[in-house]
Amino acid sequence: MDMNITDGEVLRSVVARAVDETPVTDIHTHLYPPSFGRLLLWGIDELLTYHYLVAETFRSAHISMEPFWALARQEQADLIWKTLFIDASPISEACRGVLTVLAKLGLDVGSRDLASYRRSFAARSASEYVDEVLALSRVETVVMTNDPFNDSERALWLEGRLEDGRFRAALRLDALLNGWESAWPRLREWGYEVERRLTAKSLAGVRRFLGEWAERMGALYCAVSLPPSFRFPGSSASLGLLAPNSGRHPAEAGGPGAQPMDPEGPRSTLLRECVLPVCAERNLPLALMIGVKKRTNPALGDAGDSVGKGDIDTVEQLCATCPQNKFLVTMLARENQHELCVAARKFPNLLVFGCWWFLNNPSLVEEVTRMRLELLGTSVIPQHSDARVLDQLIYKWEHAKATITEVLLDKYRDLMATGWRLSEEEVRRDVGSLFGGNFWAFLKKKLA
Repeated sequence: MDMNITDGEVLRSVVARAVDETPVTDIHTHLYPPSFGRLLLWGIDELLTYHYLVAETFRSAHISMEPFWALARQEQADLIWKTLFIDASPISEACRGVLTVLAKLGLDVGSRDLASYRRSFAARSASEYVDEVLALSRVETVVMTNDPFNDSERALWLEGRLEDGRFRAALRLDALLNGWESAWPRLREWGYEVERRLTAKSLAGVRRFLGEWAERMGALYCAVSLPPSFRFPGSSASLGLLAPNSGRHPAEAGGPGAQPMDPEGPRSTLLRECVLPVCAERNLPLALMIGVKKRTNPALGDAGDSVGKGDIDTVEQLCATCPQNKFLVTMLARENQHELCVAARKFPNLLVFGCWWFLNNPSLVEEVTRMRLELLGTSVIPQHSDARVLDQLIYKWEHAKATITEVLLDKYRDLMATGWRLSEEEVRRDVGSLFGGNFWAFLKKKLA
């Protein structure tokens, strides 16, 4: 073991260096490899027209939504640049993120010259830029969000287009679990024996679909975004389960094709009878992202979603009654964060991850990260990028690392104040766990 750290300034240097140099596994993004063509979004106009900035623009721009959406992408970017960066100081986190990207790429932020920025991006190729962005952000593994119900993406998977080992798949289940009425006809069209009624045959068809697509993608986990109202049957009796330690899965209890009372309709039945057993069988965690209120303002499109407080009892019930399953959980509402940490103390099959979406602001990242470390030690995943535009990896990890560094510094100072001796090797061990080690250990897989 290397020398103990005894000086505060040395501690700062050690922690900052460890956080900066440790490779990151970004466990949840909406990015794609260059082989996926137009699905990979990158460049200044994509950055500026990201839905965070669109929503912010409508608060100040003298334009209504319908004319805005009729503009070409570059015209939208021009308007957003003028509204948020020229006519006002760009102090919001989303605006600052754009400037961080430009600065890290070596561009002259002070010039405010959008045309020159466009020329710089136009001189890059997608494959070269992926290399550049991953190097700048020190992200070595990007976990995607992969939806087999997206026709453009589905075609690429059927062609076997994933050619970059730095990009790994997560099987997204929103279309299946939140939209059964639209999903079942498509499953049937693709050759799965399903019908609208969730009969035993339909459930078997869904399980086959999940298994085949998890295999095709090499999925690391399954994931679903859920509304604040999400509930799962609240007792063992209503789940049709035996006691939590019985060793039986919910789909096995109550006999083949059993249909316990289902207040959530198709979603709850599909979770209980299909998703949970397939995940358990294949050792795939289920990522639950809870708290999205879809289309609060439909005219805003992707920018129109909002946030609501979710139900921790549901998370605890799932963890307790499905001990064979592992759950990655993030919740969108700030009000849920303390309860979620307490729940994670009770269930080792629950791993808390990220400061998601509206929580991804430095003040909230700091608050939530401090609370998590105080309640759960280093057994969490403090952040993921949720990036939809490749360039966002640069600023989201730059900003998150700055905050995480300060929180870790405070915690290590607290340890040293007791007389505890700390080494650089131990700091690097901890940071490695936070930035990817905990994820791979939870999966019981090694980074390829």
